[in-house]
Amino acid sequence: MRLGFVGTGALSSAIVTGLKSLPGETTPVAVSPRNEEIAADLAQRFPDVRVAADNQAVLDQCDTVMLAVRPQIAREVLGELRFRPGHHVVSLIATISREEIASLVAPAARVGKALPMPMIARLQGATLVCPPDPIVAAFFSRLGGVIEVEDQSEFDALTVVTATYASYFKYLDTIHAWVRSQGVAGDKARDYITSIYKALANAPDTMPNADFMHLAQDYATRGGINEQVLRELTERGAFEAFAESLGRVHRRIAGG
Repeated sequence: MRLGFVGTGALSSAIVTGLKSLPGETTPVAVSPRNEEIAADLAQRFPDVRVAADNQAVLDQCDTVMLAVRPQIAREVLGELRFRPGHHVVSLIATISREEIASLVAPAARVGKALPMPMIARLQGATLVCPPDPIVAAFFSRLGGVIEVEDQSEFDALTVVTATYASYFKYLDTIHAWVRSQGVAGDKARDYITSIYKALANAPDTMPNADFMHLAQDYATRGGINEQVLRELTERGAFEAFAESLGRVHRRIAGG
């Protein structure tokens, strides 16, 4: 595989960083120079990474191309490039359908979508791949795991999960701010919150047959403080509003 990235932002950097952390990994990688700082940093850190002169040079040097440009400029950028029939194209652009990407990169015939997350730099977090592709699956399985899905609608629904990260950290920030308001030192509060939520993240593994509501009920002892917070948030419509937001994100993704 000769791997190239059209678009060199945080996600491309994370994939390359994770890939090059694997023992003995020597896959040649070409990155576009659009973000000069990130591209230069990758080339400086990894001897198998080189900065191409432009996006077309990436295509000319590679057989596997990952598209990581922002959706707002993707159509313009891809419309200026000349793809080969033998190119294996993997779009990382969540809000543009595989069908439209395929039309933009024609005559490349092998086109799919993947959704890695920034934590791939630490070999964590599964990557969605659609449609199933043994080469792409083998690539991402080494970088934290892979989940292959058959159709675009399934991929779009799972993609909505990735829209919740910022809200998760805002949730933790709300807890942190409240604890600090009670006179607890910020670093002590942060350390405790981080420790607790890391442990909670492992709960589904300890009860693999339980759904998330079962886990919620397991922690919500009757008459206890967990039950109180869950009840009060439910009564105020917090979770309904959250679900409605997920629906709006899904419509944005599916219609893109």
